[in-house]
Amino acid sequence: MAPSKVLAGARVVLPTGTVDDGRVIVDGTRIADTAPPDAEVVDLPGHWVVPGFVDLHNHGGGGASFAGGSAEDVLKGVETHRRHGTTTVVASAVTGDLDFLARHAGMLAELAQQGDIAGIHFEGPFISPCRKGAHDEQLLRDPDPAEVRKLVDAAHGHARMMTLATELPGGLDSVRLLVEHGVIAAVGHTDATYEQTLRAIDAGATVATHLFNAMPPLGHRSPGPITALLEDERITVELINDGTHLHPAALQLAFHHAGAARVAFITDAMDAAGFGDGRYLLGPLEVEVADGVARLVEGGSIAGSTLTLDRAFKRAVTVDRLPVEDVVAAISANPARLLGLDDRTGSLEPGKDADLVVLDDAFDLVGVMRRGAWVVEPRLG
Repeated sequence: MAPSKVLAGARVVLPTGTVDDGRVIVDGTRIADTAPPDAEVVDLPGHWVVPGFVDLHNHGGGGASFAGGSAEDVLKGVETHRRHGTTTVVASAVTGDLDFLARHAGMLAELAQQGDIAGIHFEGPFISPCRKGAHDEQLLRDPDPAEVRKLVDAAHGHARMMTLATELPGGLDSVRLLVEHGVIAAVGHTDATYEQTLRAIDAGATVATHLFNAMPPLGHRSPGPITALLEDERITVELINDGTHLHPAALQLAFHHAGAARVAFITDAMDAAGFGDGRYLLGPLEVEVADGVARLVEGGSIAGSTLTLDRAFKRAVTVDRLPVEDVVAAISANPARLLGLDDRTGSLEPGKDADLVVLDDAFDLVGVMRRGAWVVEPRLG
């Protein structure tokens, strides 16, 4: 077991606020409230210590796919995102053949059982062809509760979230089934009206999949799903803060109406995240990544992102001018709570896993710790 550590002298973001010249005590894999006499002191003046990032919606990285790759591929992608501060990641699938998705979920479930990922998110195939984004239209289907149940069962208790176009036949019954099985029902890739979205929320939906993207725009006579999702306190809204998916004013609108407690920053990353430009596959579809923006080769639709959460954090503070505490809520505490993991991670409190990120005064990442071990060790002085 690694020696106990005291991270001292940094600005530490706690659930109660930011502490200047604070300290975080790490004993083994957990945060502690007292330090043993032989604890190693790591001096971090001029730095920030924040909780490890939690990504609800991520399709891959490091040149590897969560959506169709092998177990080795998934672990490669997980390691890439860990080096960028994401200490907890949910692996997101994309639309595919139902039998393939069930088999792939079984493999991902083994990784979840080992603690490598925090569970599985099914994005598709139960989404609207009108708002399909980077999903293969030929493989889309209405959300039949029996087929939804097949995927949930294939995940062996590790299904965490499913994105649905809840206005489609079977949508509301599928939401109810997901809720009964402890799986988050998310509204996304939807062509729903305002009224249809309210019915989905009443049925138990609690997340908006990448709000604003892959849904009708907000209209003054037809407010659509965006208004319903922003105004209802039962909904947490995902936001992709990469400067491509959202105009800064749209992000500010979401924070203003939902409040920091109801926002979750996600990456929606694909294989190119942390890797580079080039040609990739997202499910069965070919993607061209140029200047860090991923688009389908055929049609040009945005196809996920190349975002990592350290970049989302820095942008939120330096470009969007959000308070650091609000960003920490959106990138750590809120997604941890949604996943039911807030007893273990998402905030810097004694007894929780020692998952944390060290940032310099420009909000660039310089250190990552997961369960008490450095993934990226700060090089100071």
